[in-house]
Amino acid sequence: MSIVPDAPQAPPGQLPVITAPRVLAAVCLLVPIVAELWVSSYARLTPRFDGIPFFYWYQLLWVPLSAVFTISAYLLITREERQRKALRGGVPR
Repeated sequence: MSIVPDAPQAPPGQLPVITAPRVLAAVCLLVPIVAELWVSSYARLTPRFDGIPFFYWYQLLWVPLSAVFTISAYLLITREERQRKALRGGVPR
């Protein structure tokens, strides 16, 4: 019978550094990077979109998608920072 230790707890009076919103924000920022660095997934000519090879429209598609992922990460972090400030006794904006 094995016992899995719990995640390390923050010392009393301190908030944990690694939280679910921060991990999710990091994933949101990594998705566009990984998608663009994985060249073999889009290094082809087909399927074409209105005569444009897949290679080009796939990369152009990631421009607005990257913005959506970045905005999502920003919103996650700012909401979490407001909660941290409120828990520390600060005045939330």
